[in-house]
Amino acid sequence: MPHPEVKKAVLAYSGGLDTSIILKWLQDTYGCEVVTFTADLGQGDEVEDARAKAIAGGVKSIYIEDMREEFVRDYVFPMFRANAIYEGEYLLGTSIARPLIAKRMIEIANAEGADAVSHGATGKGNDQVRFEFGFYGLKPDVKVIAPWREWDLVSREDMLSFAAKHGIPVERKRDGSKSPYSMDANLLHISYEGYDLEDPWCEPSEEMWRWSVSPEQAPDTPEYIELAYERGDIVAINGVSMTPAQVLTELNRLGGKHGIGRIDIVENRFVGMKSRGCYETPGGSIMLKAHRAIESLTVDREAAHLKDELMPRYAELVYNGFWFAPEREMLQAAIDLSQLNVNGDVRLKLYKGNVSVVGRRSDQSMFDDRLCTFEDDQGAYDQKDAGGFIKLNALRLRMGALAAKKAR
Repeated sequence: MPHPEVKKAVLAYSGGLDTSIILKWLQDTYGCEVVTFTADLGQGDEVEDARAKAIAGGVKSIYIEDMREEFVRDYVFPMFRANAIYEGEYLLGTSIARPLIAKRMIEIANAEGADAVSHGATGKGNDQVRFEFGFYGLKPDVKVIAPWREWDLVSREDMLSFAAKHGIPVERKRDGSKSPYSMDANLLHISYEGYDLEDPWCEPSEEMWRWSVSPEQAPDTPEYIELAYERGDIVAINGVSMTPAQVLTELNRLGGKHGIGRIDIVENRFVGMKSRGCYETPGGSIMLKAHRAIESLTVDREAAHLKDELMPRYAELVYNGFWFAPEREMLQAAIDLSQLNVNGDVRLKLYKGNVSVVGRRSDQSMFDDRLCTFEDDQGAYDQKDAGGFIKLNALRLRMGALAAKKAR
């Protein structure tokens, strides 16, 4: 039955299996006009493919926008200033893209006078939460249509049957019957889920990876690169100034060439279940290593340690979809303040899947070789001072030991 309260809906549209089916399903189930929005975040040729599919699906208002610079500048870079990494391994490539998409969808909905917004995230995944937290945080009264929580399609095979019935093309079918891995790509990463990856014991096939060579096939000669930082962000590679998106694109190329950035993890989803996924994040892996290196020179000890304490909380907020929440913005303000002196250069060696820091320098370095030298420091540090420092800091330990001795 049509839903008269919805006359127009904005759909986050990739042109892939899920959203192609959702487009048709929305038109049939809600009887509404569908506006499609495709964000070019660096996923490749599929962006223009989405235009052709939307046209074929009868869409009149098609938004396809190059958002790569905004994505890296306003989302990826701020996250990397925090050194954010979820559960010790995941660099949050999918998570960080969702708030930007949600923000633009609300803007389009307002401009188009749309009644609703819709997405292709499943009822089992994190993305439904990330999208909808963004929607509600920016437009509290918006109607959200989440087809996976409404329709009776319960498997990929059901979706393939629906696609065949309605003449919806499906790319990269495997073995003539199975659909492809569930994949998400942007400038920060590619993710892979489903099929043989649903068995945590099964090693992913080499053919699955798209951006990187295996470490075994990487060049036998290491490559050295230099990254220039201003206020915690990379502004140049090997002396060549670049925009944020250009930086990440070039680091992806370099990292992929040297087999850097592959991970295979079982993660804890916000909705409660564990899931296994594989990720390629070549540029991000280089960025994380290099940023910690330049911070080691330029950030005060206690500020650095506090950042490390806050980071898991920050990463969890990004993973769970709270980008527009006040607590994330509060943390971001503190993190950005810590980056005022994070300026300088980092030299890295890329080799066989590894990123090694081999040099770092900064005009605002807090490293003083006079203080830590094993040679004559010319009076820069009086070693006798350490005795009092130790005794004062050990006072409570001594008192505790004396009290314990009396109790025996």
